[in-house]
Order: sequence, then C-alpha cells, then structure tokens
Amino acid sequence: MRLVLVGPPGAGKGTQAEILSNKLGVPHISTGDLFRAHISQQTDLGKEVQEYLDAGELVPDEVTNEMVRARLAQGDAVNGFLLDGFPRNTAQAGVLSRMLAADGHALDAVLEFRIDEDVVVERLLARGRTDDKEDVIRHRQQVYRTETAPLLDYYADIVVTIDAVGDVEEISERALRALRALK
Repeated sequence: MRLVLVGPPGAGKGTQAEILSNKLGVPHISTGDLFRAHISQQTDLGKEVQEYLDAGELVPDEVTNEMVRARLAQGDAVNGFLLDGFPRNTAQAGVLSRMLAADGHALDAVLEFRIDEDVVVERLLARGRTDDKEDVIRHRQQVYRTETAPLLDYYADIVVTIDAVGDVEEISERALRALRALK
C-alpha cells in the first residue's frame, strides 16, 4: 500500500505510522527522519537542510521533494510505503503524484487522523516537553490548518478519516479496518 498520513501535530501520526508500517510490511518514511539522516551522514542535501535549520527557516519544498524522491526509489519502498510529514502542502502533493505516476503508481489512500484541537493541546501539554507550551501548540495547529489541511480537499476521493481519540491499539485497529475495507 502507498499511504500518506495526515493530521494535526499531536494526533499520533508517528506512533500509528510505526504500528501500521509493521502490520502492512511497508516502510514508514518520515521527513523528519530523512532530514536527520541526511544531516548526520553529511550528504549534500543534509548540509543544505542544516543551513536552513540553522537560519531558523523552513526547508524549501525542492529540497524536501528531492529527499523523498531518493527515498521512494530505494528497494524497500517499491511495493509501498507510509509517508508521514510529506506532502505538507498541495504543491508537494502534485510533485508526489508525478513521482508515483512516473513508475505507474498512485496513492492508495490518505489516512486523516482527526482529533479535536483541545484534546491535542491537553495531550501535548501532558507529555511535559519544554517546547510544548500552549501558545506554541496552538500556533502549530494553525499552521497545520492553513498549510496542510488543504490536502484533505486535494485528496478528497481517497481520504479515509480515522478517529484519533482513544488508546493507541484502538486507533491502530480502526485504521487497519478502514484499510482492509479499501481492498
């Protein structure tokens, strides 16, 4: 399966991606992990990413797109993947569609992990990380609504909405049930 995971920060996408990746036998590809790997390996792309991060800037789409393109070309992703953090916007979604179409593929589904903002705020404040202040969390939610939520319209015909409230196993089972229903 070729899947994209979408949901606000704190919806549990990373946790669910790990579980679903294991259950479905496809790699979990996180842009955050890609950035860290390229930076630690001092690749040309990693050096470029580090410059943007050091300057406090967002990594441009072109750089992110190239990292994802290279990762999807690796053998373990040939038969499917779970993308987490990409695409972040409709421009990246267009690039992803063209990447996949070049190999005769398309996405099978976009899993939207839906959760109320106040629940996310509570959840993130409870983990007690220093960068998890309520105003910062709410700002990240606003960025999600503005930049990433439009993907739900872009992918409207393949969005599968999962209720992201509950315990981890319960949410995973909902997602797996919804994916089985697609086949």
